[in-house]
Amino acid sequence: MTETLRLATRGSDLALRQAETVREALSSRRRDVELRQVETRGDQIPDELIHRLGKTGAFVRALDEEVLAGDADLAVHSLKDLPTEEMEDLVVAAVPERAPSGDVVVTPDGLGIEDLPSGAVVGTGSLRRGAQIRAARPDLTVEPIRGNVDTRLEKLLAPGLQAEHERRLIAAGEIAAETAEGEESGGDADEGDGDEDGEEFDESVEEWFDSLSDLERAAMERKVETEYDALVLAEAGLRRSNLFYEVETTRLPREEFVPAAGQGAIAVTASDPDVIEAVREAVDHPRTRVAVTVERTILGELNGGCVAPIGVSALVKGEHVHVRARILSTDGTEEVVDTRDLPIRSHAAAAAEFAADLADRGADDLIAEAREEAGAESDE
Repeated sequence: MTETLRLATRGSDLALRQAETVREALSSRRRDVELRQVETRGDQIPDELIHRLGKTGAFVRALDEEVLAGDADLAVHSLKDLPTEEMEDLVVAAVPERAPSGDVVVTPDGLGIEDLPSGAVVGTGSLRRGAQIRAARPDLTVEPIRGNVDTRLEKLLAPGLQAEHERRLIAAGEIAAETAEGEESGGDADEGDGDEDGEEFDESVEEWFDSLSDLERAAMERKVETEYDALVLAEAGLRRSNLFYEVETTRLPREEFVPAAGQGAIAVTASDPDVIEAVREAVDHPRTRVAVTVERTILGELNGGCVAPIGVSALVKGEHVHVRARILSTDGTEEVVDTRDLPIRSHAAAAAEFAADLADRGADDLIAEAREEAGAESDE
């Protein structure tokens, strides 16, 4: 094994931060690690939603091919992006300790999902989250959104910040209310603008702009086609991107918003036995590995991948693994849900049995319907 390990990663900010955690763990064992940035199919088709990219693995294959070709020793992935099928000549060498695995709702003003007004627009790029939102609040409008974590947040914040900027410019006399409002509304420019003309602010426009965060300033420059009232995102992604405290978040209840299998966890893949042993010793977290093995076994047995709204969450508790699974129709009107405590000594086999029970209770039918819907969409 070479002294310097080459670690393949995507080039997004989140992926690089995940790779850095692996590099730091290996560096503590006196292993030098060189990061190799690789563009994946998922990166090359930024406007497509994940479930339309084909099988799970749109962000994975190009990285693992670097390892198989000998151009990298390791690859780092978000575990939920990793296909559940066994990988030829590759193994998951390590699963580091997991970050928080649940979802959060992000709004400009800190509202929870239950506080959003009827008709509010919620953005998500996930079938699972979309179905769970519709099940919890069928009166909300779910709209697709793609992009890195910071891009999505900018799209959420942009309309409100731009409107605030406009109000301040009007109050400062730098633009006329008629220019800002009359042309946009198409109505009488004198209607309803009396109070706004009288607005007063303690800060100048420049002072207000200087007080904004880097994220908010980037949002000010972003043009958006869809205005979102809220986003639903993984807490782990926000934290790893150092954006968790930049926005108003509310954790969603895990009983309803069951996370995706492997969410919040990182996987390190490798093929060389010496590399596998070294990485497992330095990076692997046994409790996390048991929990994600249960989740991924259930997902794999159900054969849902990214084409169906499936949430599976496991937590090691002493001699048992507590697991909750929720499989929904894409519109959120039907579901199969259950919890079970699995013996830790036979957790993989017990997870497979649990998946078979879920399938018999109707999960198979819901997944088949979702697969048909996905196929119909791809043909359009």
